[in-house]
Amino acid sequence: MVLNLKGNDQYTYDAIVVGSGISGGWAAKELCEKGLKVLMLERGMPLQHPDYPTATKDPWEFPYCGSLTQEDKTKSFVQARHYSFREDNKHFYINDLENPYTEIKRFDWIRGDVVGGRSLLWARQCYRLSDLDFEANVKDGHGIDWPVRYRDLEPWYEYVESFIGVSGQEEGIQHLPDGKFLPPMEMNCAEKDFKSRLNKTYSNRYVTIGRSANLTQPVKGRGQCQNRNLCHRGCPYGAYFSTNASTLPAAFATGNLTLRPHSLVDKVLYDDQKGKATGIEITDTETNEVLQFHSRIIFLNASTVATAYILLNSTSRRFPNGMGNGSDQVGRNLMDHHKHVGASASVEGFEDQYYTGRRPNGIYVPRFRNITEKRSDYLRGFGYQGGASRDDWHSDALGTTIGGSLKKNLQTPGPWNISFTGFGECLPYSENRVTLNPDKKDKWGRPTLNIDAEFKDNEKAMRDDMRDAMGEMLEALGYKNVKTYMNSSFPGNANHEMGTARMGHDPRTSVLNAFNQMHEVKNVFITDGAAMTSSSCVNPSLTYMALTARACDYAIKELNRLNI
Repeated sequence: MVLNLKGNDQYTYDAIVVGSGISGGWAAKELCEKGLKVLMLERGMPLQHPDYPTATKDPWEFPYCGSLTQEDKTKSFVQARHYSFREDNKHFYINDLENPYTEIKRFDWIRGDVVGGRSLLWARQCYRLSDLDFEANVKDGHGIDWPVRYRDLEPWYEYVESFIGVSGQEEGIQHLPDGKFLPPMEMNCAEKDFKSRLNKTYSNRYVTIGRSANLTQPVKGRGQCQNRNLCHRGCPYGAYFSTNASTLPAAFATGNLTLRPHSLVDKVLYDDQKGKATGIEITDTETNEVLQFHSRIIFLNASTVATAYILLNSTSRRFPNGMGNGSDQVGRNLMDHHKHVGASASVEGFEDQYYTGRRPNGIYVPRFRNITEKRSDYLRGFGYQGGASRDDWHSDALGTTIGGSLKKNLQTPGPWNISFTGFGECLPYSENRVTLNPDKKDKWGRPTLNIDAEFKDNEKAMRDDMRDAMGEMLEALGYKNVKTYMNSSFPGNANHEMGTARMGHDPRTSVLNAFNQMHEVKNVFITDGAAMTSSSCVNPSLTYMALTARACDYAIKELNRLNI
Protein backbone atom coordinates (compact mmCIF):
# COMPACT_ATOMS: atom_id res chain seq x y z
CA MET A 1 0.00 0.00 0.00
CA VAL A 2 1.35 3.41 -1.02
CA LEU A 3 0.23 6.49 0.90
CA ASN A 4 0.13 9.79 -0.96
CA LEU A 5 0.97 12.52 1.55
CA LYS A 6 0.68 15.39 -0.94
CA GLY A 7 -3.05 15.11 -1.45
CA ASN A 8 -3.75 18.39 0.34
CA ASP A 9 -1.65 20.28 -2.18
CA GLN A 10 -2.54 18.33 -5.29
CA TYR A 11 -6.21 17.47 -4.95
CA THR A 12 -8.43 20.26 -3.67
CA TYR A 13 -11.97 21.00 -4.90
CA ASP A 14 -14.97 23.05 -3.83
CA ALA A 15 -17.06 19.91 -3.33
CA ILE A 16 -16.65 16.16 -3.35
CA VAL A 17 -19.53 13.83 -4.25
CA VAL A 18 -19.13 10.20 -3.19
CA GLY A 19 -21.02 7.86 -5.50
CA SER A 20 -22.39 8.25 -9.02
CA GLY A 21 -25.79 6.64 -8.60
CA ILE A 22 -29.15 8.39 -8.75
CA SER A 23 -28.57 10.84 -5.89
CA GLY A 24 -24.83 11.29 -6.51
CA GLY A 25 -25.46 12.22 -10.13
CA TRP A 26 -27.97 14.82 -9.02
CA ALA A 27 -25.57 16.27 -6.45
CA ALA A 28 -22.84 16.62 -9.08
CA LYS A 29 -25.20 18.27 -11.57
CA GLU A 30 -26.61 20.77 -9.09
CA LEU A 31 -23.30 21.76 -7.53
CA CYS A 32 -21.54 22.09 -10.91
CA GLU A 33 -24.36 24.19 -12.34
CA LYS A 34 -24.08 26.48 -9.33
CA GLY A 35 -20.43 27.12 -10.14
CA LEU A 36 -18.53 24.77 -7.82
CA LYS A 37 -15.57 22.70 -8.93
CA VAL A 38 -16.69 19.19 -8.10
CA LEU A 39 -14.88 15.87 -7.79
CA MET A 40 -17.06 12.78 -8.13
CA LEU A 41 -15.59 9.59 -6.65
CA GLU A 42 -16.94 6.26 -7.90
CA ARG A 43 -15.65 2.88 -6.80
CA GLY A 44 -16.69 1.15 -10.03
CA MET A 45 -15.34 0.99 -13.55
CA PRO A 46 -15.86 3.80 -16.07
CA LEU A 47 -18.90 3.70 -18.34
CA GLN A 48 -19.95 6.46 -20.70
CA HIS A 49 -23.30 6.96 -22.38
CA PRO A 50 -24.24 5.57 -24.92
CA ASP A 51 -21.53 2.90 -24.91
CA TYR A 52 -23.33 0.09 -23.08
CA PRO A 53 -21.66 -3.19 -24.11
CA THR A 54 -24.74 -5.37 -24.61
CA ALA A 55 -27.46 -2.79 -25.31
CA THR A 56 -28.01 -3.71 -28.96
CA LYS A 57 -27.05 -7.38 -28.95
CA ASP A 58 -29.48 -9.99 -30.25
CA PRO A 59 -30.56 -12.92 -28.05
CA TRP A 60 -28.48 -15.43 -29.99
CA GLU A 61 -25.31 -13.45 -29.27
CA PHE A 62 -25.36 -14.58 -25.63
CA PRO A 63 -23.77 -18.02 -25.20
CA TYR A 64 -26.02 -18.98 -22.28
CA CYS A 65 -29.27 -17.38 -23.50
CA GLY A 66 -29.27 -14.88 -20.64
CA SER A 67 -28.59 -17.43 -17.92
CA LEU A 68 -25.73 -17.26 -15.43
CA THR A 69 -22.82 -19.67 -15.34
CA GLN A 70 -21.76 -21.42 -12.18
CA GLU A 71 -18.73 -19.14 -12.12
CA ASP A 72 -21.03 -16.08 -12.19
CA LYS A 73 -23.08 -17.47 -9.32
CA THR A 74 -19.96 -18.18 -7.29
CA LYS A 75 -18.24 -14.84 -7.89
CA SER A 76 -21.39 -12.77 -7.31
CA PHE A 77 -23.37 -15.11 -5.11
CA VAL A 78 -25.36 -12.34 -3.43
CA GLN A 79 -26.13 -10.54 -6.68
CA ALA A 80 -27.39 -13.84 -8.09
CA ARG A 81 -30.21 -13.77 -5.54
CA HIS A 82 -31.82 -10.94 -7.49
CA TYR A 83 -33.89 -11.38 -10.64
CA SER A 84 -32.14 -8.51 -12.45
CA PHE A 85 -28.65 -10.10 -12.41
CA ARG A 86 -28.31 -11.77 -15.80
CA GLU A 87 -25.80 -12.74 -18.43
CA ASP A 88 -26.52 -9.60 -20.44
CA ASN A 89 -25.82 -7.13 -17.61
CA LYS A 90 -23.63 -8.98 -15.10
CA HIS A 91 -20.73 -6.64 -15.93
CA PHE A 92 -22.57 -3.86 -14.05
CA TYR A 93 -22.60 -5.74 -10.71
CA ILE A 94 -20.12 -6.22 -7.90
CA ASN A 95 -17.86 -9.19 -7.20
CA ASP A 96 -19.08 -10.50 -3.84
CA LEU A 97 -15.96 -12.57 -3.19
CA GLU A 98 -13.84 -9.42 -3.22
CA ASN A 99 -16.40 -7.38 -1.27
CA PRO A 100 -17.68 -9.63 1.53
CA TYR A 101 -19.91 -8.78 4.44
CA THR A 102 -21.35 -10.85 7.26
CA GLU A 103 -25.06 -11.60 7.31
CA ILE A 104 -26.06 -11.88 10.96
CA LYS A 105 -29.46 -12.30 9.35
CA ARG A 106 -29.89 -12.63 5.61
CA PHE A 107 -29.59 -9.33 3.78
CA ASP A 108 -29.39 -9.24 -0.02
CA TRP A 109 -27.04 -6.31 -0.62
CA ILE A 110 -27.43 -5.72 -4.37
CA ARG A 111 -24.67 -3.43 -5.66
CA GLY A 112 -23.54 -1.92 -8.91
CA ASP A 113 -19.83 -1.56 -9.58
CA VAL A 114 -19.78 0.90 -12.45
CA VAL A 115 -20.16 4.63 -13.09
CA GLY A 116 -23.88 5.26 -12.86
CA GLY A 117 -24.38 2.59 -10.22
CA ARG A 118 -27.93 1.38 -9.80
CA SER A 119 -29.30 4.28 -11.83
CA LEU A 120 -28.61 1.88 -14.72
CA LEU A 121 -30.49 -0.94 -13.02
CA TRP A 122 -33.47 0.59 -11.25
CA ALA A 123 -37.10 -0.15 -12.13
CA ARG A 124 -37.72 3.57 -12.83
CA GLN A 125 -40.97 3.82 -10.86
CA CYS A 126 -41.39 7.40 -9.59
CA TYR A 127 -43.92 8.21 -6.88
CA ARG A 128 -44.05 11.19 -4.54
CA LEU A 129 -44.34 10.64 -0.82
CA SER A 130 -47.27 12.45 0.82
CA ASP A 131 -47.96 13.70 4.31
CA LEU A 132 -49.50 10.28 5.02
CA ASP A 133 -45.84 9.15 4.90
CA PHE A 134 -44.11 12.18 6.39
CA GLU A 135 -46.47 12.20 9.40
CA ALA A 136 -46.66 8.43 9.96
CA ASN A 137 -43.90 8.14 12.56
CA VAL A 138 -45.15 10.93 14.78
CA LYS A 139 -48.74 9.70 14.58
CA ASP A 140 -48.18 6.04 15.42
CA GLY A 141 -45.08 6.46 17.57
CA HIS A 142 -42.62 4.37 15.59
CA GLY A 143 -39.28 5.97 14.80
CA ILE A 144 -38.97 9.74 15.01
CA ASP A 145 -40.73 12.60 13.27
CA TRP A 146 -39.61 13.66 9.82
CA PRO A 147 -38.26 17.24 9.89
CA VAL A 148 -39.97 17.96 6.54
CA ARG A 149 -43.48 17.77 5.15
CA TYR A 150 -44.85 17.44 1.63
CA ARG A 151 -45.03 21.20 1.13
CA ASP A 152 -41.26 21.39 1.67
CA LEU A 153 -40.52 18.88 -1.08
CA GLU A 154 -43.34 19.63 -3.53
CA PRO A 155 -41.43 22.23 -5.61
CA TRP A 156 -38.36 19.99 -5.65
CA TYR A 157 -40.37 17.01 -6.83
CA GLU A 158 -41.59 19.13 -9.73
CA TYR A 159 -38.09 20.40 -10.44
CA VAL A 160 -36.71 16.87 -10.61
CA GLU A 161 -39.59 15.47 -12.65
CA SER A 162 -39.20 18.25 -15.20
CA PHE A 163 -35.58 17.28 -15.76
CA ILE A 164 -35.70 13.49 -15.68
CA GLY A 165 -39.00 13.02 -17.53
CA VAL A 166 -41.70 10.96 -15.80
CA SER A 167 -44.59 9.53 -17.79
CA GLY A 168 -47.81 9.15 -15.87
CA GLN A 169 -51.48 9.94 -15.45
CA GLU A 170 -52.95 12.55 -13.09
CA GLU A 171 -55.44 10.87 -10.77
CA GLY A 172 -56.15 13.34 -7.94
CA ILE A 173 -55.34 10.83 -5.19
CA GLN A 174 -54.43 12.74 -2.04
CA HIS A 175 -52.00 10.17 -0.63
CA LEU A 176 -50.32 9.62 -4.03
CA PRO A 177 -49.73 13.20 -5.20
CA ASP A 178 -49.75 13.88 -8.92
CA GLY A 179 -46.56 15.07 -10.55
CA LYS A 180 -45.39 16.94 -13.62
CA PHE A 181 -45.96 14.17 -16.14
CA LEU A 182 -45.15 13.37 -19.72
CA PRO A 183 -48.02 11.62 -21.56
CA PRO A 184 -48.80 8.28 -19.90
CA MET A 185 -48.00 4.94 -21.42
CA GLU A 186 -51.13 3.11 -22.55
CA MET A 187 -52.77 0.33 -20.61
CA ASN A 188 -53.62 -2.73 -22.67
CA CYS A 189 -57.22 -3.88 -23.11
CA ALA A 190 -57.21 -6.26 -20.14
CA GLU A 191 -55.69 -3.61 -17.85
CA LYS A 192 -58.31 -1.08 -18.96
CA ASP A 193 -60.96 -3.67 -18.15
CA PHE A 194 -59.42 -4.17 -14.69
CA LYS A 195 -59.55 -0.42 -14.11
CA SER A 196 -63.20 -0.27 -15.19
CA ARG A 197 -64.17 -3.15 -12.90
CA LEU A 198 -62.25 -1.66 -9.97
CA ASN A 199 -63.89 1.76 -10.36
CA LYS A 200 -67.35 0.18 -10.37
CA THR A 201 -66.69 -2.02 -7.35
CA TYR A 202 -64.61 0.14 -4.98
CA SER A 203 -64.96 3.82 -4.15
CA ASN A 204 -61.67 4.05 -2.26
CA ARG A 205 -59.30 1.93 -4.38
CA TYR A 206 -57.58 3.08 -7.52
CA VAL A 207 -55.41 1.89 -10.37
CA THR A 208 -53.16 3.96 -12.59
CA ILE A 209 -50.50 3.36 -15.19
CA GLY A 210 -47.07 3.20 -13.57
CA ARG A 211 -45.34 6.55 -13.14
CA SER A 212 -42.10 5.74 -14.86
CA ALA A 213 -38.90 7.61 -15.75
CA ASN A 214 -39.20 6.28 -19.30
CA LEU A 215 -39.67 9.05 -21.85
CA THR A 216 -42.85 9.08 -23.92
CA GLN A 217 -41.55 12.27 -25.55
CA PRO A 218 -37.94 13.35 -26.16
CA VAL A 219 -36.48 15.41 -23.31
CA LYS A 220 -33.31 17.52 -23.46
CA GLY A 221 -31.54 15.55 -26.15
CA ARG A 222 -32.67 12.16 -24.88
CA GLY A 223 -34.72 9.92 -27.15
CA GLN A 224 -38.17 8.49 -26.68
CA CYS A 225 -38.65 4.99 -25.24
CA GLN A 226 -38.62 2.32 -27.95
CA ASN A 227 -40.51 -0.27 -25.86
CA ARG A 228 -37.65 -2.75 -26.11
CA ASN A 229 -37.80 -3.47 -22.35
CA LEU A 230 -34.02 -3.94 -22.27
CA CYS A 231 -33.45 -1.14 -19.77
CA HIS A 232 -31.30 -3.38 -17.58
CA ARG A 233 -28.58 -3.36 -20.24
CA GLY A 234 -28.33 0.45 -20.37
CA CYS A 235 -30.28 2.50 -22.92
CA PRO A 236 -28.33 3.96 -25.87
CA TYR A 237 -31.30 6.24 -26.62
CA GLY A 238 -31.18 7.75 -23.13
CA ALA A 239 -34.88 6.96 -22.98
CA TYR A 240 -34.90 6.23 -19.28
CA PHE A 241 -33.31 8.38 -16.63
CA SER A 242 -29.84 7.35 -15.54
CA THR A 243 -26.85 9.27 -14.26
CA ASN A 244 -24.94 8.36 -17.40
CA ALA A 245 -27.53 9.65 -19.86
CA SER A 246 -28.80 12.66 -17.94
CA THR A 247 -27.17 14.23 -14.89
CA LEU A 248 -23.54 13.46 -15.78
CA PRO A 249 -23.76 15.08 -19.24
CA ALA A 250 -25.33 18.13 -17.60
CA ALA A 251 -22.55 18.31 -15.02
CA PHE A 252 -19.80 17.82 -17.61
CA ALA A 253 -21.33 20.57 -19.77
CA THR A 254 -20.44 23.13 -17.09
CA GLY A 255 -16.73 22.30 -17.26
CA ASN A 256 -16.74 21.98 -13.48
CA LEU A 257 -16.80 18.21 -12.99
CA THR A 258 -13.93 15.80 -12.48
CA LEU A 259 -14.97 12.15 -12.42
CA ARG A 260 -12.65 9.60 -10.86
CA PRO A 261 -13.66 5.91 -11.18
CA HIS A 262 -11.88 3.02 -9.42
CA SER A 263 -11.99 5.14 -6.23
CA LEU A 264 -13.09 3.14 -3.21
CA VAL A 265 -13.88 5.57 -0.39
CA ASP A 266 -12.43 4.52 2.97
CA LYS A 267 -13.34 7.43 5.20
CA VAL A 268 -14.17 11.09 5.57
CA LEU A 269 -11.26 13.14 6.91
CA TYR A 270 -11.99 15.35 9.90
CA ASP A 271 -10.04 18.22 11.49
CA ASP A 272 -10.64 18.37 15.24
CA GLN A 273 -9.39 21.95 15.53
CA LYS A 274 -11.52 23.30 12.69
CA GLY A 275 -14.50 21.15 13.64
CA LYS A 276 -15.05 20.30 9.98
CA ALA A 277 -14.61 17.53 7.49
CA THR A 278 -11.66 18.34 5.26
CA GLY A 279 -11.85 15.69 2.58
CA ILE A 280 -12.03 12.04 1.59
CA GLU A 281 -9.54 9.18 1.71
CA ILE A 282 -9.79 6.55 -1.01
CA THR A 283 -8.11 3.36 -2.12
CA ASP A 284 -7.46 3.18 -5.84
CA THR A 285 -8.83 -0.25 -6.75
CA GLU A 286 -6.40 -0.65 -9.65
CA THR A 287 -3.14 0.45 -8.00
CA ASN A 288 -3.96 -0.03 -4.28
CA GLU A 289 -2.65 3.50 -3.72
CA VAL A 290 -4.24 5.40 -0.85
CA LEU A 291 -5.06 8.99 -1.81
CA GLN A 292 -6.59 11.98 -0.10
CA PHE A 293 -8.79 14.63 -1.71
CA HIS A 294 -9.93 17.84 -0.05
CA SER A 295 -12.94 20.11 -0.35
CA ARG A 296 -15.12 22.67 1.39
CA ILE A 297 -18.24 20.49 1.37
CA ILE A 298 -18.90 16.77 0.96
CA PHE A 299 -21.98 14.94 -0.30
CA LEU A 300 -22.13 11.27 0.69
CA ASN A 301 -24.21 9.35 -1.85
CA ALA A 302 -22.56 5.93 -1.78
CA SER A 303 -25.95 4.19 -1.16
CA THR A 304 -27.55 3.49 2.21
CA VAL A 305 -25.34 0.70 3.52
CA ALA A 306 -22.10 1.94 1.95
CA THR A 307 -22.69 5.45 3.31
CA ALA A 308 -23.15 3.97 6.79
CA TYR A 309 -19.90 2.06 6.34
CA ILE A 310 -17.99 5.23 5.42
CA LEU A 311 -19.33 7.09 8.45
CA LEU A 312 -18.62 4.23 10.87
CA ASN A 313 -15.11 3.88 9.47
CA SER A 314 -14.46 7.64 9.77
CA THR A 315 -13.25 7.69 13.34
CA SER A 316 -11.35 10.49 15.04
CA ARG A 317 -10.74 11.84 18.50
CA ARG A 318 -14.01 13.80 18.20
CA PHE A 319 -15.92 10.82 16.78
CA PRO A 320 -14.51 7.57 18.17
CA ASN A 321 -17.65 5.66 17.10
CA GLY A 322 -17.93 7.09 13.62
CA MET A 323 -18.38 10.52 12.12
CA GLY A 324 -21.53 12.34 13.25
CA ASN A 325 -22.53 9.44 15.45
CA GLY A 326 -23.07 11.21 18.74
CA SER A 327 -26.68 10.04 18.59
CA ASP A 328 -25.61 6.39 18.10
CA GLN A 329 -27.98 6.32 15.11
CA VAL A 330 -25.45 5.81 12.31
CA GLY A 331 -26.05 2.35 10.91
CA ARG A 332 -29.35 1.87 12.74
CA ASN A 333 -32.97 1.85 11.47
CA LEU A 334 -32.13 -0.08 8.31
CA MET A 335 -35.31 -0.53 6.25
CA ASP A 336 -36.32 -2.03 2.91
CA HIS A 337 -39.62 -2.86 1.29
CA HIS A 338 -40.90 -6.41 1.48
CA LYS A 339 -42.29 -8.05 -1.66
CA HIS A 340 -42.80 -11.44 -3.40
CA VAL A 341 -46.45 -11.69 -2.32
CA GLY A 342 -49.63 -11.16 -4.31
CA ALA A 343 -52.09 -12.88 -6.63
CA SER A 344 -52.90 -13.66 -10.25
CA ALA A 345 -55.95 -14.64 -12.27
CA SER A 346 -57.16 -15.60 -15.74
CA VAL A 347 -58.82 -12.94 -17.88
CA GLU A 348 -61.66 -14.11 -20.08
CA GLY A 349 -62.38 -12.42 -23.39
CA PHE A 350 -60.20 -10.16 -25.54
CA GLU A 351 -59.07 -13.14 -27.63
CA ASP A 352 -59.19 -10.88 -30.69
CA GLN A 353 -56.88 -8.26 -29.14
CA TYR A 354 -53.16 -8.02 -28.48
CA TYR A 355 -50.58 -5.30 -27.79
CA THR A 356 -47.46 -4.05 -29.50
CA GLY A 357 -43.97 -3.66 -28.13
CA ARG A 358 -42.62 -4.62 -24.74
CA ARG A 359 -43.73 -1.79 -22.49
CA PRO A 360 -41.16 -1.36 -19.68
CA ASN A 361 -43.85 -0.40 -17.21
CA GLY A 362 -46.91 -1.83 -15.49
CA ILE A 363 -49.99 -0.67 -13.63
CA TYR A 364 -50.10 0.46 -10.02
CA VAL A 365 -52.70 0.04 -7.28
CA PRO A 366 -51.88 2.63 -4.59
CA ARG A 367 -52.13 1.94 -0.89
CA PHE A 368 -55.65 1.62 0.51
CA ARG A 369 -55.03 -0.01 3.90
CA ASN A 370 -54.94 2.09 7.07
CA ILE A 371 -56.29 5.12 5.23
CA THR A 372 -60.03 4.54 5.13
CA GLU A 373 -59.77 0.76 5.45
CA LYS A 374 -58.30 0.35 8.93
CA ARG A 375 -56.53 -2.76 10.23
CA SER A 376 -55.97 -3.77 13.82
CA ASP A 377 -53.22 -6.34 13.16
CA TYR A 378 -50.58 -4.06 11.60
CA LEU A 379 -49.59 -0.44 10.95
CA ARG A 380 -48.94 1.38 7.65
CA GLY A 381 -49.67 -0.21 4.28
CA PHE A 382 -48.68 -1.42 0.84
CA GLY A 383 -49.21 -0.89 -2.88
CA TYR A 384 -49.34 -3.32 -5.78
CA GLN A 385 -47.44 -3.31 -9.05
CA GLY A 386 -48.57 -5.56 -11.84
CA GLY A 387 -50.12 -5.90 -15.26
CA ALA A 388 -51.89 -8.07 -17.79
CA SER A 389 -50.46 -10.00 -20.73
CA ARG A 390 -51.14 -12.93 -23.04
CA ASP A 391 -49.20 -16.15 -22.95
CA ASP A 392 -46.82 -16.46 -25.89
CA TRP A 393 -45.14 -19.33 -27.72
CA HIS A 394 -43.20 -20.36 -24.62
CA SER A 395 -46.37 -21.87 -23.16
CA ASP A 396 -46.47 -24.46 -25.98
CA ALA A 397 -42.76 -25.06 -26.46
CA LEU A 398 -42.74 -27.93 -23.94
CA GLY A 399 -46.17 -29.27 -24.82
CA THR A 400 -47.05 -32.65 -26.27
CA THR A 401 -48.12 -31.50 -29.75
CA ILE A 402 -45.84 -31.92 -32.76
CA GLY A 403 -45.79 -31.08 -36.47
CA GLY A 404 -48.44 -28.80 -37.91
CA SER A 405 -50.40 -28.53 -34.67
CA LEU A 406 -47.30 -27.35 -32.84
CA LYS A 407 -46.54 -24.75 -35.51
CA LYS A 408 -50.09 -23.42 -35.33
CA ASN A 409 -50.01 -23.24 -31.53
CA LEU A 410 -46.70 -21.41 -31.56
CA GLN A 411 -48.20 -18.73 -33.80
CA THR A 412 -51.36 -18.28 -31.74
CA PRO A 413 -51.31 -16.13 -28.60
CA GLY A 414 -52.41 -17.89 -25.45
CA PRO A 415 -54.97 -16.74 -22.89
CA TRP A 416 -54.85 -13.44 -21.00
CA ASN A 417 -53.62 -13.32 -17.41
CA ILE A 418 -53.34 -10.55 -14.84
CA SER A 419 -51.02 -10.56 -11.83
CA PHE A 420 -49.89 -8.25 -9.02
CA THR A 421 -47.09 -8.21 -6.49
CA GLY A 422 -47.16 -6.11 -3.35
CA PHE A 423 -44.55 -3.75 -1.95
CA GLY A 424 -45.01 -3.19 1.77
CA GLU A 425 -43.67 -0.64 4.21
CA CYS A 426 -41.12 -1.66 6.83
CA LEU A 427 -41.13 0.13 10.16
CA PRO A 428 -37.89 1.71 11.41
CA TYR A 429 -36.36 -0.57 14.04
CA SER A 430 -33.31 0.60 15.94
CA GLU A 431 -31.96 -2.95 16.17
CA ASN A 432 -32.01 -3.39 12.38
CA ARG A 433 -28.50 -2.12 11.80
CA VAL A 434 -25.04 -2.41 10.30
CA THR A 435 -21.81 -2.39 12.30
CA LEU A 436 -18.13 -2.58 11.45
CA ASN A 437 -16.45 -5.97 11.45
CA PRO A 438 -12.68 -5.52 11.92
CA ASP A 439 -12.11 -9.29 11.91
CA LYS A 440 -13.19 -9.80 8.30
CA LYS A 441 -11.36 -7.91 5.55
CA ASP A 442 -12.15 -7.16 1.94
CA LYS A 443 -9.74 -7.49 -0.99
CA TRP A 444 -8.06 -4.20 -0.05
CA GLY A 445 -7.57 -5.06 3.61
CA ARG A 446 -10.36 -2.86 4.93
CA PRO A 447 -12.79 -3.87 7.68
CA THR A 448 -16.15 -5.08 6.42
CA LEU A 449 -19.71 -4.89 7.70
CA ASN A 450 -21.99 -6.99 9.82
CA ILE A 451 -25.61 -6.62 8.70
CA ASP A 452 -28.31 -7.58 11.17
CA ALA A 453 -31.80 -6.80 9.89
CA GLU A 454 -35.10 -8.61 9.52
CA PHE A 455 -38.77 -8.09 8.80
CA LYS A 456 -40.72 -8.35 12.04
CA ASP A 457 -44.27 -9.09 13.20
CA ASN A 458 -45.78 -5.95 11.69
CA GLU A 459 -44.39 -6.77 8.25
CA LYS A 460 -45.38 -10.44 8.55
CA ALA A 461 -48.98 -9.55 9.41
CA MET A 462 -49.02 -7.09 6.52
CA ARG A 463 -47.76 -9.76 4.13
CA ASP A 464 -50.67 -12.04 4.99
CA ASP A 465 -53.04 -9.23 4.09
CA MET A 466 -51.10 -8.32 0.94
CA ARG A 467 -51.67 -11.85 -0.30
CA ASP A 468 -55.28 -12.16 0.77
CA ALA A 469 -56.42 -8.67 -0.21
CA MET A 470 -55.40 -9.04 -3.85
CA GLY A 471 -56.91 -12.50 -4.06
CA GLU A 472 -60.17 -11.21 -2.61
CA MET A 473 -60.07 -8.21 -4.94
CA LEU A 474 -59.63 -10.32 -8.06
CA GLU A 475 -62.47 -12.60 -6.93
CA ALA A 476 -64.72 -9.60 -6.25
CA LEU A 477 -64.01 -8.22 -9.72
CA GLY A 478 -65.16 -11.47 -11.31
CA TYR A 479 -61.87 -13.01 -12.43
CA LYS A 480 -61.39 -16.79 -12.69
CA ASN A 481 -58.63 -19.12 -11.52
CA VAL A 482 -57.47 -16.72 -8.83
CA LYS A 483 -54.23 -17.87 -7.24
CA THR A 484 -52.47 -16.19 -4.34
CA TYR A 485 -48.83 -16.64 -3.48
CA MET A 486 -46.30 -15.72 -0.84
CA ASN A 487 -42.60 -16.36 -1.37
CA SER A 488 -39.73 -15.50 0.93
CA SER A 489 -38.71 -11.85 1.05
CA PHE A 490 -35.50 -10.70 2.69
CA PRO A 491 -34.31 -7.16 3.39
CA GLY A 492 -32.17 -5.75 0.60
CA ASN A 493 -33.81 -7.64 -2.23
CA ALA A 494 -36.25 -4.84 -3.08
CA ASN A 495 -33.21 -2.57 -3.70
CA HIS A 496 -34.92 0.13 -1.60
CA GLU A 497 -32.69 0.03 1.47
CA MET A 498 -32.98 3.16 3.63
CA GLY A 499 -32.50 4.75 6.99
CA THR A 500 -28.95 4.34 8.36
CA ALA A 501 -28.32 8.08 8.84
CA ARG A 502 -31.81 9.42 9.30
CA MET A 503 -33.12 12.98 9.20
CA GLY A 504 -34.71 14.45 12.30
CA HIS A 505 -35.28 17.51 14.45
CA ASP A 506 -33.11 16.47 17.39
CA PRO A 507 -29.34 15.74 17.16
CA ARG A 508 -29.78 13.32 20.07
CA THR A 509 -31.97 11.00 17.99
CA SER A 510 -30.96 11.67 14.38
CA VAL A 511 -27.94 12.23 12.15
CA LEU A 512 -29.19 14.85 9.69
CA ASN A 513 -31.28 18.00 9.86
CA ALA A 514 -34.15 19.06 7.60
CA PHE A 515 -31.71 19.90 4.78
CA ASN A 516 -29.77 16.60 4.93
CA GLN A 517 -26.88 18.34 6.69
CA MET A 518 -25.13 16.43 9.45
CA HIS A 519 -26.01 17.87 12.82
CA GLU A 520 -22.45 17.43 14.10
CA VAL A 521 -20.43 18.08 10.91
CA LYS A 522 -21.97 21.02 9.09
CA ASN A 523 -20.11 20.64 5.81
CA VAL A 524 -21.20 17.04 5.19
CA PHE A 525 -24.53 16.26 3.51
CA ILE A 526 -26.17 12.86 2.96
CA THR A 527 -28.97 12.59 0.40
CA ASP A 528 -29.10 8.92 -0.58
CA GLY A 529 -31.40 6.37 1.04
CA ALA A 530 -29.51 6.60 4.32
CA ALA A 531 -31.33 9.88 5.03
CA MET A 532 -34.84 8.40 5.07
CA THR A 533 -36.70 8.60 8.39
CA SER A 534 -39.37 6.11 7.34
CA SER A 535 -39.78 3.98 4.24
CA SER A 536 -43.35 4.61 3.00
CA CYS A 537 -44.46 1.83 0.61
CA VAL A 538 -43.67 3.59 -2.68
CA ASN A 539 -40.45 3.45 -4.66
CA PRO A 540 -38.13 5.98 -3.01
CA SER A 541 -35.72 7.14 -5.74
CA LEU A 542 -37.73 10.22 -6.74
CA THR A 543 -37.60 11.37 -3.11
CA TYR A 544 -33.82 10.89 -3.00
CA MET A 545 -33.50 13.14 -6.06
CA ALA A 546 -35.79 15.81 -4.65
CA LEU A 547 -33.95 15.81 -1.30
CA THR A 548 -30.63 16.06 -3.15
CA ALA A 549 -31.62 19.06 -5.27
CA ARG A 550 -33.01 20.80 -2.19
CA ALA A 551 -29.92 20.07 -0.10
CA CYS A 552 -27.59 21.37 -2.84
CA ASP A 553 -29.54 24.62 -3.00
CA TYR A 554 -29.25 24.98 0.77
CA ALA A 555 -25.55 24.06 0.83
CA ILE A 556 -24.68 26.74 -1.75
CA LYS A 557 -26.59 29.37 0.23
CA GLU A 558 -24.81 28.35 3.44
CA LEU A 559 -21.44 28.50 1.66
CA ASN A 560 -22.22 31.99 0.42
CA ARG A 561 -23.22 33.05 3.92
CA LEU A 562 -19.91 31.62 5.20
CA ASN A 563 -21.80 29.35 7.57
CA ILE A 564 -19.92 26.27 6.39
